[in-house]
Amino acid sequence: MKVVLLQDVKSLGKKGELVNVSDGYARNFLFPRKIASQADSQALSELKNRENAEKHRLAVELENAKESAKILEGKTVKVTAKAGANGKLFGSVTNKDIAEALKKEYSVDIDRHKIITEDIKNCGTYEAEIKFPQGVSAKIFVLVTD
Repeated sequence: MKVVLLQDVKSLGKKGELVNVSDGYARNFLFPRKIASQADSQALSELKNRENAEKHRLAVELENAKESAKILEGKTVKVTAKAGANGKLFGSVTNKDIAEALKKEYSVDIDRHKIITEDIKNCGTYEAEIKFPQGVSAKIFVLVTD
């Protein structure tokens, strides 16, 4: 019997998948616990609609990522921090500081976890990489001044 899973089932599959199970397992275990529904035409059309919506969401996400990467590629963002006489910072410049500077200068909202950079503990110019979803990335430069 073909059923559509309404929840993740460890031995069968993930939510929304169409799986083939024995009739007794479906009637005696899956249906009473509301873990699955029978794969009739309505359930199959809902499954197809969900898949199409997910494809559309991924396409929009990819387009937004490419657009943001195109805006930021090769740009320099300026971050100011307190520094001592020899250019050594009191503390360090974090990804959060870089994300705030990007939002302020270029109006692009970036999650701080998506910024990859080395430890910035001195004044100078550093290279950073921003990882967008679906393998899109952009390289930026971070100019640290006091």
